[in-house]
Amino acid sequence: MQTTPTTLHRRVEPLPWHARPATLAWRRECALAGVLLLLLVAALMGPSVAQPSHYHDFADQRSWGWLPHAMDVISNLPFALWGMVGVWALLRAVRVRAVSGAGAAMAGLFFGGLWVTAAVSAAYHLQPDDAGLVWDRAGMVLAFAALLGLAAMRAVSTRAGLALAAAVLVMGPLSVHAWSLTGNVLPWAVLQFGGMALILGCAFIRPAQARVLPVRWGLLIAIYALAKLLELGDHAVYEWTGQLVSGHSLKHVVASFAAWPVVCALLAVHKTKAESTALFTRAQAGRLAKARRTTTEMRGQA
Repeated sequence: MQTTPTTLHRRVEPLPWHARPATLAWRRECALAGVLLLLLVAALMGPSVAQPSHYHDFADQRSWGWLPHAMDVISNLPFALWGMVGVWALLRAVRVRAVSGAGAAMAGLFFGGLWVTAAVSAAYHLQPDDAGLVWDRAGMVLAFAALLGLAAMRAVSTRAGLALAAAVLVMGPLSVHAWSLTGNVLPWAVLQFGGMALILGCAFIRPAQARVLPVRWGLLIAIYALAKLLELGDHAVYEWTGQLVSGHSLKHVVASFAAWPVVCALLAVHKTKAESTALFTRAQAGRLAKARRTTTEMRGQA
């Protein structure tokens, strides 16, 4: 007599994204390469875009004693502070092996990039000009490359994340150098806004692998968007606050909080790893204690 298989005996079909992870990774890597090629074509073949002539004309021109443009300079300090907090969280996660080597490398690059950003941005705002802006933008590339690498690791593959980060580390300074020579800011704009579009796209794709940092990408993108709005409303914010603080100064503070989702992700994987290790240790101790009791009882019977 033919019987209907029970739930326990039914063959569970693998989900499409688990069926062939190598094939899925290859397809996503090809798609990512295609998107990057389109961005490269847009940067090279698009119309020349000049930087606004008043770009360096920031709202808050006040000096504090010997320190010119004081608020725009000091407001870079949160980048350095978040960098220190991030390195602390990263070292904790690495110590218990809660994060992969590639993920740790990207996180380390990101937090190191925050330190570099704090230094070069503060230096630029001491005397805003095109020469200083070259270093300011080049310094931002480090943190930006790390974020793109982490996003690609989550959505595509570890190989794609490392390759994308390396590409940005090369193309970022080249786009800044091209602007300094030609005055065409389009390559830099494509890198910055195209990169954020990539992160947004990766955030909506199902993770390609399990062991990735659980960064809240939506929150990170929202922080970036708010920082951009404050930058665009530099003079307006300065007037709205009664000339207390400018939009550009607030932009620095808000942008530094992009480290928050990454730090939280590191703390989360550290907590998960610590809890699983504690459970394993207790289970192992229980088995050892049971084995000792059994041995003692056998000796007593003998």
